[in-house]
Amino acid sequence: MTKEFISAEMQRLQDRICKRVEQIDGKKTFQEDLWTRAEGGGGRTRIMRDGAIIEKGGINFSEVFGEVTPMMKQNTEIKGNHFFATGVSIVLHPQNAHVPIIHMNVRYFETDEGTYWFGGGIDLTPHYVSREFAKKFHLGLKKVCDNYHPEFYEKFKQWADDYFFIPHRDETRGVGGIFFDHQHETSEISKEQLLHFCIELGDTFADLYNEQVSEGKGKAMSQDEKNWMNLRRGRYVEFNLVHDRGTKFGLYSGGRTESILMSLPNDANWEYNFIPSIGSSEAETLSLLRKGIDWLA
Repeated sequence: MTKEFISAEMQRLQDRICKRVEQIDGKKTFQEDLWTRAEGGGGRTRIMRDGAIIEKGGINFSEVFGEVTPMMKQNTEIKGNHFFATGVSIVLHPQNAHVPIIHMNVRYFETDEGTYWFGGGIDLTPHYVSREFAKKFHLGLKKVCDNYHPEFYEKFKQWADDYFFIPHRDETRGVGGIFFDHQHETSEISKEQLLHFCIELGDTFADLYNEQVSEGKGKAMSQDEKNWMNLRRGRYVEFNLVHDRGTKFGLYSGGRTESILMSLPNDANWEYNFIPSIGSSEAETLSLLRKGIDWLA
């Protein structure tokens, strides 16, 4: 299974997800921006703006390759002299505070030393956490994971809790999901199965999000709820700019800045020392932004 084959599968996955998200939004379509990287490779950035559901969303494909630079070696775990990387990355910011932000990426990486791995993740960031809909999200992820390995869900769920965490806030970004990295062929799973796992996760993405959208899209949003949404978006920005590995790799590898930072919302707020009222929905949400919650219970 060649890197060219894997890249083509990622492109087809991007196409399918775009069509499904357009159906979910029902108003806008994605606009494509093709780009090339001087050092090697390029991609297809697809952006939706001002939709019925999606205020700003991106579904990106990239295939980049070239020399491993000193900065990449210093700031990542990459070894070797040349690399190849391909994948799909998604972030959707909704119009309504009662619809969550969602992120997903699946990726493949190899070096000229002959090492390779798959990585990725999907997580849900509700502005208002509903245990019921967090459970539905995690049940969907567990179903995909169980198709490939009985330990994937528990292992990758814990990894997501640890990864999608904002240490300087002592809170998780949302209700988590799954996260995995440096996955390669073992006696228990083949390279082909790992690719199929990534593709199935991507194909499940839109259905999982549609469940969340259907619950929240018809709810009225007050100005206070919109203000809270923008405060939570601020937390999202903090994580992506300070801690996200994909953002760092993209910038360190000379990737296209506009495509890398498409994950940021149009609007976000920071309010000094905001403390929600005791017993409020906002306070309840903050109480659930912590590691180790069994959302399936």
